[in-house]
Amino acid sequence: MVALLWLIDTVLSLYTWAVIIAVILSLLATFGILDTRNRIVWALGDFFERLTEPALRPIRRVLPNLGGIDLSPLVLILLLQAAQIFLKTTIAPALL
Repeated sequence: MVALLWLIDTVLSLYTWAVIIAVILSLLATFGILDTRNRIVWALGDFFERLTEPALRPIRRVLPNLGGIDLSPLVLILLLQAAQIFLKTTIAPALL
């Protein structure tokens, strides 16, 4: 059971990092620092967008329109951190 809890915690951590990387790639591409015509840059951006967009889309529907500011990655990271804390403080002690 400890291995399963460790796996879930690790997946949540990796997904948090994927959201952070997707945001950074998006910002760098938006400001023209990264050239999205480069095949590798485009492939990385597309990969992280496809990985994070299914979780970000429902959050974007709920959040109000703030113009050009997208707070959905911040909300998702907070939710992922809350899930990790819940896993470590509530579920893990109950199972062990």
